[in-house]
This record gives sequence, C-alpha cells and structure tokens, in this order.
Amino acid sequence: MNPVLIAVIVLGAVALVCGLLLVMASHFMAVPVDEKFLALREVLPGANCGGCGYPGCDGYAKALADGREEKTNKCSAGGNEVAEKLAAACGKSFEEAEKRVAFVQCRGEIGLTEKKDEYQGTKSCQAARLLFGGDGACQYGCLGYGDCAAICPQGAISLIKGVARVNPERCIACGQCLGACPQRIIALIPFNAPVKVACSNKEKGAVARKKCSGACIGCSLCARNCPAEAIQVEGNLARVNYERCEGCGACQGACPQKCIL
Repeated sequence: MNPVLIAVIVLGAVALVCGLLLVMASHFMAVPVDEKFLALREVLPGANCGGCGYPGCDGYAKALADGREEKTNKCSAGGNEVAEKLAAACGKSFEEAEKRVAFVQCRGEIGLTEKKDEYQGTKSCQAARLLFGGDGACQYGCLGYGDCAAICPQGAISLIKGVARVNPERCIACGQCLGACPQRIIALIPFNAPVKVACSNKEKGAVARKKCSGACIGCSLCARNCPAEAIQVEGNLARVNYERCEGCGACQGACPQKCIL
C-alpha cells in the first residue's frame, strides 16, 4: 500500500479517536449550567461597578442564584427597572432600589488645613501617599490629586479647593472611586441622606483641630443632641446611622466644628 495513503489513514484514525474522546469528555465532565444564574446575569446591566458590594455583576447574580443574597435591589446602576426584573426572576416581592451616592468624608479645603510638605512627584494620590503618607497636615484627609476623579466613568468628581467633591446628580454609585482612594475616605451613602459627617480624622480633638480647623473633634455634642440616637462617636469620629436618622438637623446645629453638613 502507498505509504502516503497509510499515513493519511493513520492520521484520520487518530483524529477520529481524539474526536470521540473529546465528545465523551464533554458529556461526562460537563459542568452543569445554572439557568437561574444565567437569567439573573442577563438582567444586570454589565457595568461591573461593584456598587452592589460584589465583585461585578457575575458575583451579584451568583449570590442571588445560590441564595446567599436576599436583596434584589442592590444594583444602583440599574435602578428600579433592574430591581423589578431581579425580584421577578427570584420570585420575590419588588423593593425599590435604594439610590446611593458617593461622598468624600473630608472638609480639609485650602484655608482649613495646610500641606506639611511640598510634594513634587507624580500627581497621583497613590504615589503621594507612598511618600510619608502624603503631603497633607492631616494624615486622614483627601490628598487632592484626583485618582477618584480619573477613574469615575460618569465624570461626577471634581477637585474643589484641594478636595474631591462628588456631583450627586451624575454619580451612579458604582463604587470605583472607593477603591481608587488610598485614604479610604469615600463612602456610599443614601442619596437623600439628610446629614453627612465631612471628616475622617480619628485623632483626639486637640490634635485633629490643630491639623484641620474643620475636623471632627469627637466632642459627642452631636450624639447627645440627637433625639433619634442616630449618631455615635467611635474612635474620636462621629458616625451616622442612616436607618435611624430623622433629618432633624439637631446634630448640625450642635457641632462646634461645622463638619456635619
């Protein structure tokens, strides 16, 4: 027999055997497809912003599909439309999506605080922080080089008087700025939050005030004057429990530092 023909037959036989083995492997080793996960993932917008608290839309869909997550209204980017579809897919009653917004917990504007050093490196918060914790007098304050603004997909963050500020009307609460901020002073709060603590300094009052004249000094006057007991001072810093806050404004009036907005 022609050697070339033999080679062709052998190769064809090998290919046929390999093909059969692949078919068998795909049948016996196949990973079952979670239809519920696919249906939920199809509903989500695919922004992969992390605003729901999970690493992207896949993470949120998987948590809903396997029952680890009960809330179907956590997609800030999708709003009520997505929340309604997720609720239907999970067989749950519809809950309105809580609109949230990013807020920079710092009031250290130019005039209220100073720079301790003159930073001349790359204009980046991450880079500045590597050099002795940044160039600001307050080690907890906004570094003001705009890493959060650079990563914001909506252009909702601007630098005003040396501090990052969020335009709530443009913010979609994707949470990308939270990860970009090396100071970890950006938080997602309810869109209609009646009060906000614009400070992240955890030092004792006298030290904090020396570094920033607008810093929280942990005096607890806000907490003592809150009729709903919605404010607690932890680590020399006031924090608001938005589930209890009634928006009366008593805390703002009581704050001697005017760091409650």
